[in-house]
Amino acid sequence: MPLGLLALAIGGFGIGLTEFVIMGLLPEVAADFGITEGVAGWLITGYALSVVVGAVGVTAVVTRFPRKNVLIALMGLFIAGNLVSALAGTYEAMMFGRIVAALCHGAFFGIGAVVAASLVAPEKKAGAIAMMFAGLTAANVLGVPFGTLLGQTYGWRSTFWAITVIGVVALVGIVALVPETSDAEERGDLRSELGAFRRLQVWLSIAITVLGYGGMFGAFTYIAFTLTDVSGFASSSVPWLLILFGVGLFIGNYLGGKAADRNLTATLLVLLVALTAILVFFAFTAESQIATIASLFLMGAFGFATVPGLQMRVMSFAEDAPTMASGANIAAFNLGNALGAWIGGVTITAELGYTSPIWAGAGITAAAVVVLGVATAVQRERQPALV
Repeated sequence: MPLGLLALAIGGFGIGLTEFVIMGLLPEVAADFGITEGVAGWLITGYALSVVVGAVGVTAVVTRFPRKNVLIALMGLFIAGNLVSALAGTYEAMMFGRIVAALCHGAFFGIGAVVAASLVAPEKKAGAIAMMFAGLTAANVLGVPFGTLLGQTYGWRSTFWAITVIGVVALVGIVALVPETSDAEERGDLRSELGAFRRLQVWLSIAITVLGYGGMFGAFTYIAFTLTDVSGFASSSVPWLLILFGVGLFIGNYLGGKAADRNLTATLLVLLVALTAILVFFAFTAESQIATIASLFLMGAFGFATVPGLQMRVMSFAEDAPTMASGANIAAFNLGNALGAWIGGVTITAELGYTSPIWAGAGITAAAVVVLGVATAVQRERQPALV
């Protein structure tokens, strides 16, 4: 394994922790700032929307610079944003810190995916991308549950102080382990990068990502309330249940990357259909603690198993100019996050109960299956040998 992949995984760990740990701390943050659950939820939605802006806007600005230097600068932005969050005295300051940290997220994973794929042989690219995203899954396995426990024990600010320290460690790792990419061939031309967006399959890939990942995230956003109010778990059990979910993410990410390297289209189709079925099952059986435990694991495993394949799909259709397309697909992941969180919030506000976000997630994921079917049919019609 190239050591550069380890450095990218460390960065992914810190960024993943920033994105997801807030979910387990929403009650504490809401109480501290004297705001409602819905308003606190905007710290999630606002972050996701800022990732969308950063993934496209920041990536466009930095395309012409050496990729290693860009990754270093982005990690510096990440550290600054989490430092602001840790020190925030008001909800507005907290939101500002979240936005600053989010601006680096999309560009880091977008450019990092291109760098990761460049470090290995062509037949191992999806696996390399999965390795980079392994940091994100490790954040869910270990970081989010223990970050939640840390925040519940010592105050939510302590979690963001810890994330800031992790950011510093990641920065050192990138400086030391990611190879230089100053060669002129590694610098993208913005015009040619933007040209990839003239391809229908790039846009269809982005749509599949929005819907496929948004469905899982919509079900997961309000999971703490589902676990306590519907399944009947104690709030102290939530961090440990999140560990189970995170284990599913980790296993799914690894196996999904391996499977996508063998057959990309078939892997995505099977995973998205299975994820839809799992969400329906979860919604039906959320009052059962045993069924909920199984559903949490399977939702994480099948949901995140799609990630390497979704990222690889858009990069494969923009192979000659992948940086902006890769960044745009990272934006699509987070647009899906925002969409899922928003729809889930709407269903809760409509007093449909804490299983309603799971039903909404199943519907969103089913839509991803339809779009993938259309995209595959179009590709077979135009290039029968490339499916």
